[in-house]
Formats: sequence, structure tokens, C-alpha cells
Amino acid sequence: MIIPVKPPGEGKLRLAEVLDGDARNRLVDAMLDQVLDAVSAARFVDRICILGPSRHGQSTAIPLLGDPGGGLNAALSQALAEADAGGASRVVFIAADLPRITPRDVEALTGAAEGVVAIASDRHGTGTNAIALPLPQAKGFTFAYGTDSFAAHDGEAYRLGLDIEIVSSPGLARDVDFPEDLRDAAKIWAVDE
Repeated sequence: MIIPVKPPGEGKLRLAEVLDGDARNRLVDAMLDQVLDAVSAARFVDRICILGPSRHGQSTAIPLLGDPGGGLNAALSQALAEADAGGASRVVFIAADLPRITPRDVEALTGAAEGVVAIASDRHGTGTNAIALPLPQAKGFTFAYGTDSFAAHDGEAYRLGLDIEIVSSPGLARDVDFPEDLRDAAKIWAVDE
């Protein structure tokens, strides 16, 4: 399980019109806590890693995978290669901004059939909030986070000849990018914390 997260001060900049820097940092940390709690409680998870330059105050028991530079897609490609070299049979990449995620959501990704790519879109059906890649079948997978990543990742699985399972749930779909999304984080975070 690999959870990419931006460094402190760089996350959730699209919320700057409604949240100052300290509030955004607290929000990022609260959502990362929620994701880590769900992942830790889920079955079929052998290892959890944070991908980025900071643990955001998390335990040093959670490995921190360095970011080689070049953006998110390059970092994910390096992490995928490392997982494949380490003998992993499946690697799951999951967004750090999912305040409603549950262990059951995580298990829907980790429990995908052998050789199948499991993918969860955002609430709009355009972005990718989580993707589970079978190894070694997907070791050449090219990540395309950015505009319309869900369609791009679907196409990449097709290019590799891999079947796809679409995983739909509010916990995986409801990431926080815009002010109107903040209501999804209300149970784990408050502006005046």
C-alpha cells in the first residue's frame, strides 16, 4: 500500500480561498490519519508506505519512500518498480485525501482477482483516487495523474492486456479538492481545531 502525500505547506492549495496554511496542513494530516487508520485495519495489506518528502508526523515505523523529482507520475513509477523488484504480487496506490475511507474500501482494492487492475475514480468519474496493480503483469504501467486520469489509466490497463474492475464507494470517491468538498471531512476535522 503506497500513499503519496505532498510536503507540508504544499497540499490543498485550491482551498487557499477558504483555509489558511495552518488549517490546510491540519486538514491534510487529519485525512492522512484517516487513510492510514483504514489501511491499517484492512485485511490483505502486508506493507504500508508513505510516498513523499515528509511523514507528516506519522510513526517512523511507516517507511517513507523518497520522491525522485519529476512529479507524481515519476514518483509512482519508481515506487511500482521498487515493489516489483521486491517481489510484491500487488501494489495499491491510494490518495491521502479520502476522509470517508473505510477498511472495507481498502479491501475492495486489495482483494481484486489475480491479474486484474482495480481502480476507483473520484466523485466526478474523471480522476483516479486509488489503483491496485497486479505484479508482475502491470510492471510496465504508465501513470497519467492529472486531467482525466481515470480514462487514461483505464486505457493503460487495456494497452497491457489487463482486465479492469471498477471499485465504487463513497469512501474512495469523495476526495477533498474544492471548498464544497470540505463537508466530507467534517467528522475528522474542523477548521477551529
